[in-house]
Amino acid sequence: MKHHLAVQPTERPSVRQTEAQPNLTQYPDVNTSLRLFLQGVQAILGDLMVGMYLHGSLATGDFNPQSSDIDFVVVAAQPVCDDLLSALAVFHARLAASGLKWATKLEGAYISKEAIRRYEPEKTSCAWLGADGHFAREPLGNDWVIQSYVIREMGVTVTGPDPKTLIDPILPEDLRRAELATLRWWWSPQLDNPFRLRSREYQAYAVLTMCRALYTLQFGTVVSKSCAARWAQTNLGERWVALIQRSLTWHIRDGVDDSCLALEFILYTSKCAQHIELSLSEVND
Repeated sequence: MKHHLAVQPTERPSVRQTEAQPNLTQYPDVNTSLRLFLQGVQAILGDLMVGMYLHGSLATGDFNPQSSDIDFVVVAAQPVCDDLLSALAVFHARLAASGLKWATKLEGAYISKEAIRRYEPEKTSCAWLGADGHFAREPLGNDWVIQSYVIREMGVTVTGPDPKTLIDPILPEDLRRAELATLRWWWSPQLDNPFRLRSREYQAYAVLTMCRALYTLQFGTVVSKSCAARWAQTNLGERWVALIQRSLTWHIRDGVDDSCLALEFILYTSKCAQHIELSLSEVND
């Protein structure tokens, strides 16, 4: 891995919406689901609603209609109480049963205005909707720092104030620490128990996520997975070029099994991260 590159790839600037718009994205069916989602949440939260924002692939420009989720965050004036949590759970169940394609692809958090300001592990328990429909209070992991950065710098505002007024600036060293922690607690254990890599979709997800992790560790910023993948193909060596390309163009029925190579790439990323963490420690000392 090259550690001192002078130029970063140019990233497509995001289009920020400052108030609720009829067409937030270029995908009409996504917009239909978002409008119903927004109306339902506003009806339940009322005056507690501060804003709703999209992050993930819809914000970074990586959205794939065949595989992506709709990553969202709803900011409330205060933590969502149990009664509102129950009402939201019923609403999400009804929305998922509506027949709208994207109603079952929502994933995100209901978080208080205080908690979204900065990442403090002891204050980040929130209501979380998983892509599988699971809805409950859960703590946010270190990867929330990265998601917060995307919300603040690239997020799409469905309704509410500019997210930069809600989230404090996130420094390069904060992003690096978050990536290192996420690699330790989520990805490293998969080296011993790689059952998720049986899925073709997860193989591609893992490879592209490793590309972005390495990019963030290198530059102290976040770009789209496709942008990070192009950088990785140029800078990580011939060994990984084809694997990354297949991950960029994967299809559920492409007949490819990259589970072993994806596992090797996770190991490679973990080793690179260890070297970078050691270098950072030496600088701090």
